[in-house]
Amino acid sequence: MRKVFRRFLKTLLFTFAFVIAFAALYLLAAWGLSRITVERVPAPAEVEIYLLSNGVHSDIVVPAANEVRNWRLQVPTAHTLGNDTTAAYLAFGWGDKGFYLETPTFADLTAKVALKAVFGLSTSAMHTTYYRSMHVGADCKRILISKAQYAQLVKFIDNSFKDKNVAVIAGVHYNNDDAFYDGRGRYHLFHTCNTWTNNALKACGQRACLWTPFDKGSFTSIAICSNLFGMREDIHLVVIASLR
Repeated sequence: MRKVFRRFLKTLLFTFAFVIAFAALYLLAAWGLSRITVERVPAPAEVEIYLLSNGVHSDIVVPAANEVRNWRLQVPTAHTLGNDTTAAYLAFGWGDKGFYLETPTFADLTAKVALKAVFGLSTSAMHTTYYRSMHVGADCKRILISKAQYAQLVKFIDNSFKDKNVAVIAGVHYNNDDAFYDGRGRYHLFHTCNTWTNNALKACGQRACLWTPFDKGSFTSIAICSNLFGMREDIHLVVIASLR
């Protein structure tokens, strides 16, 4: 009996040590790789890109309609509760479908949803939100990209939907201006919502992290670009694009 108890205790201690070591290595990798940057590709300043944050999650916000893409045809305002046809911007976020649909606030988070998200056991979803305007501030920063780079960003967003002809997930909303759609790929520890946003920056030739699971890492990587516009550097990452 004593031998069984010792074996159990040894296994428990080994498991605990492994979890602590893995967490430490993960955080160390996130810290280190987020400070290795992929440099910006020089291009004409034709498109405004704003960086926005809610403190945890990152989104990509683009014009609702312009000469490059009319998103209202693919993601109509009719899919939202408010159906605000005057909205000028459309935000895109990618993440774990279970987390999105079952956790509107962190108070709703359950261990089951968290574990499925961490280990990639769920599918992904796209979350879209219409806005009438964007305001530069502590949670909203700006850089400039070219029309060609913006077209690359549009392609990246397109490829993040599960199907080309997107179908709304009915009956799920955070507010009057949002909607959900099935996404492509799986969320896990090494590919989070903020990794997706960081990859969006890379896709359109902007300064980004080599890799980051957190929003602040990506924003830090482009802080130098933000300084060109006299911006502060204390935000976590999200992208908003607006064609001038």
